Amino acid sequence: MSIVVPAASGHLGRLIVRDLLDRGVPAGDIVAGARKPDAITDLADAGVRTAVIDYDDPTTVEAAVGAADTFVLISGNDLANRDRQHADAIAAAGRAGAGHLVYTSGLRAAESPSPIAASHAPTEDAVRASGIPFTLLRNGWYTENYARDLPAVRAGGVLLASVGEGRVASAARRDFAQAVGAVVTGDGHLGQTYELSGDVAWSYSDLAAAFSELLGREVTYRPVTPEEHLRVLADAGVPEQFAGMAVAVDAGIRDGAFAYTNGDLARLIGRPTTPLIDGLRPLV
Repeated sequence: MSIVVPAASGHLGRLIVRDLLDRGVPAGDIVAGARKPDAITDLADAGVRTAVIDYDDPTTVEAAVGAADTFVLISGNDLANRDRQHADAIAAAGRAGAGHLVYTSGLRAAESPSPIAASHAPTEDAVRASGIPFTLLRNGWYTENYARDLPAVRAGGVLLASVGEGRVASAARRDFAQAVGAVVTGDGHLGQTYELSGDVAWSYSDLAAAFSELLGREVTYRPVTPEEHLRVLADAGVPEQFAGMAVAVDAGIRDGAFAYTNGDLARLIGRPTTPLIDGLRPLV
């Protein structure tokens, strides 16, 4: 039986494969998938089996997954098409006889006010309907998401957002990757749904303070209305579609989409989650 990890060329997928190796899973028992295997030659060099896995071509999933294998369905980033892509991948894994399906969903997916998290709900329905024994890992916010804010914060000393007083219980991607490793190598996880988030729900004032410490300069949080936020992004040349999504994500944070924390992530990985400042440190 193998553990099949698609999207292994991405940040999370590669971390999952590396964590499995660190846990002592034999490299030959891991299949790392990517649309372009040239992007994961480092994993092949480590002895990991590689395969072409493209969510737009479910036959690649069926070819990569064997009977009784564990299939880690890492959510795709094509928001317009991923419901279909995920459903096709799940069906293909079922035809291949997968023995365990692990899906990296979104925090409180069925009830989240965030457009990112809530979009996972249809895939969760497909997972439950598939008949494959499953585990749902509802991932919260990655601390590394703030890499995109760093250039503007470094240049101007201002953290601008329309999250209001919303809080975020973020964790490092490595934490979430280790949760996958714990589930696919441990017992008692079939049929379980885990809400994965950091131990501490921090404010954007806390985020500005962390940036201040790491950058060695004062950084202030400037809260703006959604309308003002949209104007600022438009003036900066951000395409309308992406600006609208950024403002919608901030609205979800403002409404508490990523503030929830219940300790599931720390319990799965057997340690406290990575503190905010330590998760930001490699980005600076």
